[in-house]
Amino acid sequence: MYQLYFYPLNASMAPHFVLEELNADFELIMVDRKNKEQKSAGYLALNPTGRIPTLIDDGFAIFESPAICIHLAEAHPSSNLIPPIGDKKRALFFQWMMYLTNTLQAELMVYFYPQRHTTEAKNVPNIINAQESRIANIFKLLDHELENKEFLVGETISVSDYFLFMLAVWADELKTPPLSFTHLSQYLRKLAQRKAIVKVCQTEGLSLLDYQ
Repeated sequence: MYQLYFYPLNASMAPHFVLEELNADFELIMVDRKNKEQKSAGYLALNPTGRIPTLIDDGFAIFESPAICIHLAEAHPSSNLIPPIGDKKRALFFQWMMYLTNTLQAELMVYFYPQRHTTEAKNVPNIINAQESRIANIFKLLDHELENKEFLVGETISVSDYFLFMLAVWADELKTPPLSFTHLSQYLRKLAQRKAIVKVCQTEGLSLLDYQ
């Protein structure tokens, strides 16, 4: 059995999607983020970064959401959640996973925590405005990529799709949200019908009405 240390709508959401898609035997362990339980000695012993999520696989602790997702996909190769070695689509898979984590997620973190990126409080509104524009351009690129495509990589769903859905959920209150883009919106609405996403959103308390 896997154990996933999670917090609702946190970066643990993508691994949660993957575990449900795999129909894996797993236990959810809530980390009380509001009371900073992720900074406790017990949690830091598992994940020295003090961030969520952490996956325990047969006593082996793994942190960083994309790493967990990729590990789960490779541990269950019959799921086809990651293209096999030797398939050129595997390179595209890693290309988009790196783009989602190193570009889109990174820009979202600046947007959500602008105070961490300045020593002057008066600069915070300017940072937020700049990030709105930067993130909108990222979604514009993804929207173009998803024209006439059901999935980000190949003909079947992959970990990258679940990761993008999580990031899109985070961005749903931006001035130019993901659902405002034609192709990206169609893609997200279709993903929102998958059993894994429906179940996780029910568990984590997220309404999918906007995706209907």
